Amino acid sequence: MPALNDHELAADIAATAGRLLMAMRGSPVLTGKPLGAAGDATANLLITQMLAQARPADGFLSEETAPDPSRLAMKRVWIIDPLDGTREYGEAAEGRDDWAVHVALTEDGKPTACAVALPTLGLTLSTAKPPALPPPPAGRIKILVSRTRAPEIAQRVAAALDAELVPMGSAGAKAMAVVNGEAHAYLHAGGQYEWDSCAPVGVALAAGLHASRIDGSPCVYNRTDTYMPDLLVCRPELAARLLAAIEAQAQEQELVP
Repeated sequence: MPALNDHELAADIAATAGRLLMAMRGSPVLTGKPLGAAGDATANLLITQMLAQARPADGFLSEETAPDPSRLAMKRVWIIDPLDGTREYGEAAEGRDDWAVHVALTEDGKPTACAVALPTLGLTLSTAKPPALPPPPAGRIKILVSRTRAPEIAQRVAAALDAELVPMGSAGAKAMAVVNGEAHAYLHAGGQYEWDSCAPVGVALAAGLHASRIDGSPCVYNRTDTYMPDLLVCRPELAARLLAAIEAQAQEQELVP
């Protein structure tokens, strides 16, 4: 069997971890937070082992592993979130499907070979076969936001544009919902890390979407400080309008005492 290229490897690892997580989720032994913690640890171990075997010379950064500073000097670094949406994953009894597995290769800080698995939906979207961008949803602009902490800037932008805010868990699930044509945009501000957005950004860009920080600057990865608090993923035809609305509302917010 020929060796997998980087894009194929990212997709294979994400899908494999997703199948493992689905099997664990079907067990009656664990539920809620214990299930989420076990899923995080087990998927992280699997992904770590698969990457160590397939790409031993590359750097590695994961939410579940202490960061190795040697990655900062490396051109190629894999950035992983073995279980994005741990809370939603643990809510198996509620049938939640908004959780994901993120696997991304960055080269010189840019996401290049990326995959996001949505195991409950049986989907793995990746740069191996970038998805074709479907038509936009009908009706009002739909902006996906955090299920637990919708940012104030998103509420202000939605009011200014008469848009609908739609709460959803998992950054990967939200970004892929835009890729799949279920929403127009995903807007986040107030706290994320590189592993939350790297793979989703790579897949979104490959699909032809706009993906950036909310000030319009590009997302750059493998930095010393992995904190990356904000993100905009949206249809390309809406990018300028959304960025302008974000800037206007941010300025207005600063003027309010």
